[in-house]
Amino acid sequence: MNRYNRHIILSDIGQAGQDKLLNAKVLVVGAGGLGCPILQYLAAAGIGTLGIIDFDVVEMSNLQRQVLFGTSSLGENKAEAAKKRLEDLNNDILIIAYPERLTYQNAIDLCNEYDIIVDGSDNFETRYLVNDACIITNKPLVFGAIYKFEGQVSVFNYQNGPSYRCLFPNPPQKDTAPNCSEIGVLGVLPGIIGSMQANEVLKIILGIGNVLSGKLFCYNALTSQTSTLKINKSEEQIELVLKEKHNFKKRQLEIDCEFQSDDISIEDVLNFENIQFIDVREAHEQPKVDGLKITHIPLNQLENNLEKIDLSKQKMIICQSGMRSKQAVSLLRNSGILNCYSIKEGALDIIEILNKKHKATTNDR
Repeated sequence: MNRYNRHIILSDIGQAGQDKLLNAKVLVVGAGGLGCPILQYLAAAGIGTLGIIDFDVVEMSNLQRQVLFGTSSLGENKAEAAKKRLEDLNNDILIIAYPERLTYQNAIDLCNEYDIIVDGSDNFETRYLVNDACIITNKPLVFGAIYKFEGQVSVFNYQNGPSYRCLFPNPPQKDTAPNCSEIGVLGVLPGIIGSMQANEVLKIILGIGNVLSGKLFCYNALTSQTSTLKINKSEEQIELVLKEKHNFKKRQLEIDCEFQSDDISIEDVLNFENIQFIDVREAHEQPKVDGLKITHIPLNQLENNLEKIDLSKQKMIICQSGMRSKQAVSLLRNSGILNCYSIKEGALDIIEILNKKHKATTNDR
């Protein structure tokens, strides 16, 4: 009664409404700029079961807008770091962290476990994946997107309403849509848009207000102007998704396919000679390792430090989990630098193995 008093005294919510929130299950895809305010307000509101899926780790550049995290979270998985913070905010609810990427293989099973899905992702591949999974499992999808100073909010697949594909039938061509790490974003914008997404979740659960189904709400942070566009339902687009539902789990994210041939195991690396190891983590993530020669270039500085790349050697790229290293390989390849490989294992495992090998070689001498 004390924690949720300000809800309960609202005549449109009351104890019955608060009980609905406590019985609800909501999955948030992504614990980044949008995910942080979504999670913070849903946890505070008393959503009974809150799922968080995110494979990424907290970096220094995230702290400008990802308000759940602090410097003590640097290097931690975002889903797990968010769970830790949210459990301190509200220890009355169940919070489940999934420190992994959402894929075609796990999306259906995850969506089936929850009542509402909230999209806080930052790439088109995941948005279409989430949309299609929600159509197949018949779950409402609360959508949000940000770009520089502008944001959008909508609710898809709600009570037989339009889907994301009704608005955007096909994703843009690869590499034509930059993300916030490439073009920037105003720090408060994801807080505004994410809070609006959380608001839509509460309206759906409580059955109050007008849900943004069939509407795209647009907000400009520089002018404070808003507009609401109508979204028409396309039965054809929805039928196309349902027609392919039996093949859903056989599909692969394009982002995975792009880098697949450049992945390499640390065991395979040990068979190579004439290697340059390149660590693309942030400076605070890169421990000093005695005896090992590793070139340290953070991913966001790689393009401006190509002169540090030894063209005569095999380039083995290291990061925390294998994701940033894949991006680095793509960047180097696009810059005309070949013989680059992303090491599959995490940095700690890699450095430990390399350090042992180095010590063994030194002892042999």
